[in-house]
Amino acid sequence: MKFTDGYWQTRRGISPLYAVEVDDVRVDEAAGTMTVYAPTAAIRHRGDTLNRPMVTVTYSSPAPGVVKVRVEHHAGAASSGPAFAVTAQDGYRPVVKVDEHAGVLETGGLTVRVHRGGRWHVDFEHDGRALTSSLPKSVGVMTAEHGPLAGGSWVHEQLTLEPGEHVYGLGERFGPFVKNGQAVDIWNEDGGTSSEQAYKNVPLYLTSKGYGVFVAHPERVSFEVASEVNTRVQFSVEGQALEYYVIAGPTPKDVLRRYTGLTGRPARVPDWSYGLWLSTSFTTDYDEKTVTSFIDGMAERDLPLSVFHFDCFWMREYQWCDFEWDPRTFPDPEGMLARLHERGLKVCVWINPYIAQRSPLFAEGAEKGYLLRTADGGVWQWDMWQAGMGLVDFTNPEATAWYTGHLERLLDQGVDCFKTDFGERIPTDGVVWHDGSDPRKMHNYYAQLYNEAVFRLLERRRGAGEAVVFARSATAGGQQLPVHWGGDCDSTYASMAESLRGGLSLSLSGFGYWSHDIGGFEGTPDAGVFKRWLAFGLLSSHSRLHGSSSYRVPWAFDEEAVDVARRFTHLKMSLMPYLGRLGEEAHATGTPVMRPMVLEFPHDRGTYGVDTQYMLGDALLVAPVLDAAGRVEYYVPEGTWTRLLPDDATGRPETVTGPRWVTETHGYDSLPLLVRPGSVLPVGSRTDRPDYAWAEDVTLHCVGLEDGHDTVTTVPGGSGAPATFRVRRDGGAVVVTSDDAPAGWTVQVGGRRAGATGPGEVRIQL
Repeated sequence: MKFTDGYWQTRRGISPLYAVEVDDVRVDEAAGTMTVYAPTAAIRHRGDTLNRPMVTVTYSSPAPGVVKVRVEHHAGAASSGPAFAVTAQDGYRPVVKVDEHAGVLETGGLTVRVHRGGRWHVDFEHDGRALTSSLPKSVGVMTAEHGPLAGGSWVHEQLTLEPGEHVYGLGERFGPFVKNGQAVDIWNEDGGTSSEQAYKNVPLYLTSKGYGVFVAHPERVSFEVASEVNTRVQFSVEGQALEYYVIAGPTPKDVLRRYTGLTGRPARVPDWSYGLWLSTSFTTDYDEKTVTSFIDGMAERDLPLSVFHFDCFWMREYQWCDFEWDPRTFPDPEGMLARLHERGLKVCVWINPYIAQRSPLFAEGAEKGYLLRTADGGVWQWDMWQAGMGLVDFTNPEATAWYTGHLERLLDQGVDCFKTDFGERIPTDGVVWHDGSDPRKMHNYYAQLYNEAVFRLLERRRGAGEAVVFARSATAGGQQLPVHWGGDCDSTYASMAESLRGGLSLSLSGFGYWSHDIGGFEGTPDAGVFKRWLAFGLLSSHSRLHGSSSYRVPWAFDEEAVDVARRFTHLKMSLMPYLGRLGEEAHATGTPVMRPMVLEFPHDRGTYGVDTQYMLGDALLVAPVLDAAGRVEYYVPEGTWTRLLPDDATGRPETVTGPRWVTETHGYDSLPLLVRPGSVLPVGSRTDRPDYAWAEDVTLHCVGLEDGHDTVTTVPGGSGAPATFRVRRDGGAVVVTSDDAPAGWTVQVGGRRAGATGPGEVRIQL
C-alpha cells in the first residue's frame, strides 16, 4: 500500500509517524534480544518526551545468518492466529554488543548495526559487506484519520536497494520476473495466469545482492518494490506490529537453504510422480471406456504413462464435493481402479475444500459445525463454483478428521493421490473460524491447512516419501507439501511464457517442485503450441497433460505430436538418475529442481533478467521455444556447453561457447538443451518408466572436465541400490572409480565409451 503522494507529500487522510532517532538500546542476554526504543520526533529536552509516540524495534536471531526484526507501536494490541510456523535452532543465541556508538547483533556472519547519536540508521551486513539499510522514514506507523481508509493503521519498513540490484520471488507471479517497479499484494486469488493476481503468494523476496527478506505475516502484506521510493523496498501490514526476517546468503541458494530451514523443506516425492500424468481434462465427456481408450492409445504409441487423473466430473455435477463416483459413468469404481493398477498406473482424483448444498455431506457438515460459520451463527455460503457451497473449516480438528475420513474411503478403493484444487476463495468479512482465527490471516493461510490435511493423510497411509498432491494454492511453508502446478493458463505461446515466469518466481520462494498444464488449460492449442509445450513440460520437474474443454492426448493434434511426446517422455525417463538426485537436493537443502539462471549463476549479471529459460538442476540449460516459427533466443553463461540433443540435420555445432546470447531455429522435436561444462550427467538405462533401479547400467556423461577435476557423484537408487562414483581428470585421461556400483555402468566422454560390470575403475584416454 502506498502511503505517500510523490516524494514530498503524504497520501490524503494518512497521518505518519516515523522512527526518528534512538533513545535507548537494551539487551536481554537470556533471550538473545536487542530492543531499540525510537521516539517519533527529535528529543531536545524532557518536555519533548510527553505526548510523544514511540516505536519499539526488537532484534533477535532464530538461527545463524538470520536476523528477526519486530517493529511495534502499541504492544498490547489484540492479536490472534494463525501464524507461520518458524523453526528456531534449539538453544541458539546471537552475540549482542552495545556501546555509546551502536547496538550490534551478530549471527553467523550476519550483523545488524543500530547507529546511535543521530537520525535513524540501521545497517545489515554480511561478512563485512553491506547488504541493506533502514534509513530515516523507513520505519513508519501510519494512521488513516479520514477518508475511505479512516480508522485503519499500518506499520511499514523500507529497506534500501543499490543501483542495479534486482528483486525476485514473492510467490508464483506471472508478470515480470524481476519485481523492481512493481506493487505486489500478498493475497491469494483465483485469477488465472494473465494478471497481477496469484494463487501462491509468499511474502519472501531475494535480491541479486545475496540476501532475502521474509515478512512473517499470513495476512495481506503489501510490497512496493522500488515503486514508492525508487531506492527502497517497502513492505507493510495492517495493525500495530510488523515482523520480518533478514536472511543472509551470500548466494541465493544459501538464502533458500536458510529460509526453508525456518519454514520447512520440501518433502521427498515418490519416484513414480516424475512420470507423465494424463488427465480426462475438465468439462470433456468421459467414462471408463474413454479412459481405457486413452491408456490403450498411449501404450500402442509407446508413450510411457505413470499416472491417470480424473478431473472434477468423476463426481456428479452440483455435488462437489461428496467424494462419490458418479454411478452413471463409473458404476464399478473399485473394479476400474484395480484394472488401472494392473496396468502399472497410479490414480489421482480431483478434490476441493468446498461442499455444495446438494452434496449429502452439506447437511452433516452444517449440523456438526464442520463448515465455516457467519457471525450470526449460520453457514457461510455463496453460489460461485457450486450452488450454495460451504467451506470446510480446517481450524476444527473434528472437521479435518471428517474431511480426510472421506478421502480415506477413496484410498481404500484404490486412489493413490489427490489434486487439491482451489483454496483461494476464502472470505474475510462476517465469518467466524472455529478456533477464533483472524479472518484476514486465514485468507492466505487456509491453503496451508487444506493441503497439509490431505498431504499428511497420504503420508500416514503411504509412508514418508510416497505422498504427493497436485496443489494450486499455497503460501509460505507450502513448499513442504509438493507438488504445485501453475493454474489456469491459456493455450498460447504467450501463456507458456507467463507460466514459466510463474514457476521461476515460485522456485525463488522456496518451492522445490513445480508443474503446469502441457498445452495450456483454457481453449485448445494449435498443434504447434502443443508440441512446443510438450518439450517444456517434459523437461519440468513434474509433467501433466491437462486441459479444460478438450482432450490432451497427443494424437488429437497430429502424428508429429505423438513423436514429440515419445521423444521427450523417453528422454525424461532416462534422466531419472539425475532428477532423483535433484529431488534429494531439494529435500535436503531447499534448492529447487527447476532453477532460474540467476540462482545457478548469481555472479553473472547477464543472467539477472533472464526469464525465458532455466536450469534443470545444476547441469542442464533448457530454453523452451516460445515462437511459432521455432525461433529461440537464449543466454549461455561462460564456458563451452555441449548439446544433449545434437541435430545432425541442421549442421548445428554440438557445442556453444559463452558468455553470449544465441539465436537459433528449432524443429518441434528439438530445443536448446545444453550440458554445463564440468558436469557429470548420469543417464539411466530405461525409457519406459520413472521408477526403476537408476544406478543399474547407468551411463555417466562427463562433459567439459578440466584437468584436476575431482568430484564424487552419487546416483540415488530409485527402486534399487544407490551408487557412488569418483570422477577425476588426470592429464590426458578421465578416470572413474566406484566401490559400490550395483551392476554394469558406462562412462562416456565425447564419442568415447568404456564400461565396467560392477565395482572397479574405468579409464578413458582423451
